[in-house]
Parts: sequence; structure tokens; C-alpha cells
Amino acid sequence: MIIRATRRDVLRYGAASMVAALPAPAIAQAWPNKPIRIICTYPAGGLTDVFARAYGDYVAQKIGQPVVVENKAGAAGAIGAEMVKQAAPDGYTLMFTNSTTMVQNKALFKKLPYDPDKDFALVAWFNTGHLPTIVNKDVPATNIKEFAAWAQGRKVSLATYGIGSFAHVVTETLNRHYGLKMEAVHYRGESLMWQDVASGAVQGATGSYASASSVLQTGAGRPIAVPTLERMKRLPDIPTFYEQGLTEKAFQIRGWVGCAAPAGTPEEIVQKLSDLMVEAGKTERIQKVNDTFAIDEGARDRAYFRKVLDEEGPVSIEIIKSLNIEPQ
Repeated sequence: MIIRATRRDVLRYGAASMVAALPAPAIAQAWPNKPIRIICTYPAGGLTDVFARAYGDYVAQKIGQPVVVENKAGAAGAIGAEMVKQAAPDGYTLMFTNSTTMVQNKALFKKLPYDPDKDFALVAWFNTGHLPTIVNKDVPATNIKEFAAWAQGRKVSLATYGIGSFAHVVTETLNRHYGLKMEAVHYRGESLMWQDVASGAVQGATGSYASASSVLQTGAGRPIAVPTLERMKRLPDIPTFYEQGLTEKAFQIRGWVGCAAPAGTPEEIVQKLSDLMVEAGKTERIQKVNDTFAIDEGARDRAYFRKVLDEEGPVSIEIIKSLNIEPQ
């Protein structure tokens, strides 16, 4: 029996064949024609979430399509990262995460549901500025030396915004430097962490200036040190760890947020998104966000993101391993 193709079949299968035959650049040129989803690997209210929404809004305005942010927190960013890994590499799924997810987790977990080095296409890098260490107002200390002396022999807890985060590294490095036994209490992001610092449920924490602003403004907390080698413009009277005699590399590494797409996303789309993020970082809205968080620069492109991972990533992993944090 001979089956004759109808005109509708010819049109349908012919069109499908034409799409299949299109080279990747032609497919990329059709982007975007539907909403973009940003998976934020940390809860709403923290800096990673703020960046995802601010930069996402700019991208939406420029491409004429909605950009929706979904918070998928947990497992030090691994839950959200796995979702992005499994998403179609078509330019419609992005991830906003931080250095813990992309770097430190490699030393913190025996097995990850994603490969930080192979499963993502880098889009843009965002400096998170200084992350001051702040203690509750009832702790009688104005600097690190006084705090360490007070903590000797006491049950002291310092909050972190995630296992392997910079805040976690600060706690463990202080323990090693001064021979302390402070407990690192891990939270899913910064919001609840700072509430507990203010209430005295924990004695202190390390995190972003903006997220801690209510603690500072109400006097519920007091800053005692800032990382990197330069003082913070918003807290010019607070000395760095280095100035206070703590010269370990752990106190000099930078915190950051990164944007990435699933591996295999067309090159043209990744580059376009990278360019849009850099453009957004120069806008008045983003500059106001950066000023709020005491950050001195906007987004950097994907090439700079790669440079940070290649040059600073190994240092961070070395620090994590040196602290003898047992991989989970």
C-alpha cells in the first residue's frame, strides 16, 4: 500500500527539517522569544538574590522578555546548581550563585550532583565588597584581639551564611590563630543569621554590609574587623584583619557572586548576556545597589570570571583543605 503525504505533512516535516538544519548561530539569532528564568541558589533578601533581581530587571528591559527569579536554596548552593545543570542549554535558564557553590564546595563535599568546572558556561562576575565581622553589642570587644581574649574558655558561636563560605573560613581561621573553639553555626543565607546576631542567639557573624545594616544602625551589633588589605569606605575606622596582625590568606580572599548558564549554551547568547550584565553594572540603579552594599564596582565580563576562578579558586580550596573541614 502506498501512503501519500498530504500537503500538511509536507509543510510540517519540511519546516522541522529546516529548523534541524539551521546552524547554531541561526538558532541563537532567534533568542530570546520567551521568558528567562534565573535560579538563585540562596534565599530572598541576601546579596545574591538582590543582584539576581536587579541585573535580571535590566536584562528584561533590554531584550523585551520577562526575567523571573526563583530562589532554590540549600546544600550550599548545590540544589539550585543541579537544577541549572539539568536545564536546557538554550539561553533561557541562568544561575546566580556565589563562590561557595562554584569553588569551595569542591573541597567541602565528597560528591556533588554537579561539576563546577564542566557543567556551566560563565556569564558574569560581581564583586560583593567587604564582608565585615560583627559581634553582638553585649560582647565587650572593639577589635579582634579583645574578642579573642573574651572568647577564651567561653562557649561562643559565630554565624555563617553557608558551609565553606567566607564567614565559615573566618570562624575556623580565628580558631586556629588564637587556639579557640568557637562553633560555626550555618544558615541558609544572611537574613536569619543577622536576626540571631541582633538577639544574641549567636555572638557574631561575618557577612555583607547591607544585610547587616539594621544590626549596625540599631546598635545591636558592633564591627570589629574587615577583610582584604584595604579598609572599607563605609567603616573607615574599622581596621582590617591584616592591620590587626592576622596575615593569613584566608582574610585576604574576595567574596563574589557569579552568573552562569548551563554548559552548551550557544556562544553568541552567553556573550550577549555577559555584555548586558556589564552594561547593567554601569546603570544608576545598579550603582545605587552597589553603594548600599558598599561595593565599588559593577559586573565584570565572563573572561574576568574565568580569570578569578583560575587564579583565586585554587587559593580558596587550599585554605578550605588547610582548615581540615571534614568533607560531607
